[in-house]
This record gives sequence, structure tokens and C-alpha cells, in this order.
Amino acid sequence: MSLAGSWQLWALLSAIFAALTAIFAKVGIENVNSDFATFIRTIVILGAAAAMVTITGSWQAPGAISSRSWTFLVLSGLATGFSWICYFRALKLGNAAQVAPIDKLSVVIVAVIATLFLGEKLSALNWVGVALIGLGAVLVAIQA
Repeated sequence: MSLAGSWQLWALLSAIFAALTAIFAKVGIENVNSDFATFIRTIVILGAAAAMVTITGSWQAPGAISSRSWTFLVLSGLATGFSWICYFRALKLGNAAQVAPIDKLSVVIVAVIATLFLGEKLSALNWVGVALIGLGAVLVAIQA
């Protein structure tokens, strides 16, 4: 498998861009309402996603997508929107170095939900890692 086909590479790049998102947003939101900042971010993402779909030739006919997929993609979009609104509000009120780790508690929540509802299996070692992520997020967020 090529490096470009590696989920690990794309996950690492996602983490890097997520980190940059927090830093850039914290600086950019300084004198902007957090909801309006989320709106600006959404417009930029819409343009970037449209450009990527165009560049890669990945456009699909909407009718070719199942109603189940539509339902869950819409729910995912709503969850993303609410997440961004909450994240930007948290960044407006708190320190990026404390907000971002709490946001990453999503890793713990995903592990629990994926196990309970998607039938995914994690080993004991994986659960130790999940617990450490949760503990680490809380410890970083504590104001000492």
C-alpha cells in the first residue's frame, strides 16, 4: 500500500490541520462574534470541499445516494455544525491549549459509541489508550 493510501497518514494530517484550526481560530476570533466566525469558516470549507470534489472528479448524482446515506450524512453535517459552534464559543471564552484537549474527548466518546453501536472491537491495550486520552485531556484542561 502506498503512503497516500495509508489511513495513518491521513489521520496524522487531520490532527495537524485540527491543531492549526485551533490556533488560527483563536487568533481570528479575537474581535469577532463566535457564531459569525463559524459562518465564515463554513463558507471557506464549502468552497474548499467543492474545489476538491471538482479537482478529483468526485461529483456524484444526488439520486445515486441511498436515503440511509443521505440521512446519516445530514445528521453528520448537523453534528459538525453544532460542534463548530460550540468549539468557537469555547475558544472565544477559553485558552486554545485547554479548549482543544477537551474537544478531543470526542476520541473517547467515539470509541464508546463505535463499540456499543457499530460493533467495533477494541483490545484491552486500546482501552488503556482511550482512558489515557481521556485522562490527558482532563489534565491539560485543568487550570493550575
